[in-house]
Amino acid sequence: MTDEARGDTRARLLEAAADMIAAAPGEDVSLRAICAAVGVKMPTLYHFFGNKQGLIDAVIERGFDLYLAEKSSVESTGDPIQDIRAGWDAHVAFGLANPGFYTLMYGAVQPGHSPAPQARPSELLRGLTRRAAAQGRLAVDPAQAAAHILVTNIGVTLRQIILASEDRALSIAVREGAIAAITGSAAAARSTGDHIHRALEYATAHPDVLGTAETALLSTWLQRLTSAAEPGQ
Repeated sequence: MTDEARGDTRARLLEAAADMIAAAPGEDVSLRAICAAVGVKMPTLYHFFGNKQGLIDAVIERGFDLYLAEKSSVESTGDPIQDIRAGWDAHVAFGLANPGFYTLMYGAVQPGHSPAPQARPSELLRGLTRRAAAQGRLAVDPAQAAAHILVTNIGVTLRQIILASEDRALSIAVREGAIAAITGSAAAARSTGDHIHRALEYATAHPDVLGTAETALLSTWLQRLTSAAEPGQ
């Protein structure tokens, strides 16, 4: 068998495995079925991939190749925090469009084992958090910030895959909560909110300071502003 033929056989085995995994997310895939689809014997599959895990690892790497190809097509905004938002949305969209790949990439957990291809998108995210930190926009270490974003992003995506239903509002709310946590804006908002609530309580208790009508109007405005500032609004 020529090198070209070997490469073609390996590619066809990988393609068949990827198609079967994508068609049945979370289900066990038969090696015999993969070989039958390509028209080869089991020893041929073992020759190229060693064992079933070797094949799965190759499919995972293919999934990350597709994922990174999609992410690379999204232009940077020049703002690392906005790029984190865009990356979050692209991550969720890929998972929903490719549940078979995604459940292998991030959902098939083996204690103490992290597929090598996972390092590539993780490093891209750490690059963004390092840039944000250099701009003085993070309240935590860049590595911690990247981990915070990644684990919440994965959790939101897996939940939607499990439910087989997109939940855009949930994704936005968790995304903004995660960004608020790493930038410190959540704590700042709580501090500002405390001051606002104390001022409102004082005004309500002493309506003569502003006047009854003015105090009622102030309360209405603050409630509207608070509602508009909620994540996902």
